[in-house]
Amino acid sequence: MHEVFPVLAGIGLGLATSAVRANWLKSLLIAVLGLAIGATASRVSGELAISWVYVLIDTAQVVGASVLTGILVTVWVRRRRARAIAR
Repeated sequence: MHEVFPVLAGIGLGLATSAVRANWLKSLLIAVLGLAIGATASRVSGELAISWVYVLIDTAQVVGASVLTGILVTVWVRRRRARAIAR
C-alpha cells in the first residue's frame, strides 16, 4: 500500500511535464522533482527511518512512472493529431 503514492505522484509528474517542449528541461524537471517526491514518499511511509536506500527505490518508482506516463501522453497526442489530419 505504501507504493501507491510514488506511482501516483509519478503519473502526476509525467502529466505535468508533458506540456514542457524542451527535452532537456523536461528531463531536468523529472529528475529534480522525482528525487524530491521520492524522498517525500519515503518520509511519509516511514521507510526513511529504516534505511535511506528506500529514497532511491521510491525515486526510481516516481521517475519510472513519470517517464512512462510521458511516453503514453506523447503517443496519445500524436494519434489524435494523425486522426484529425486524416479526416
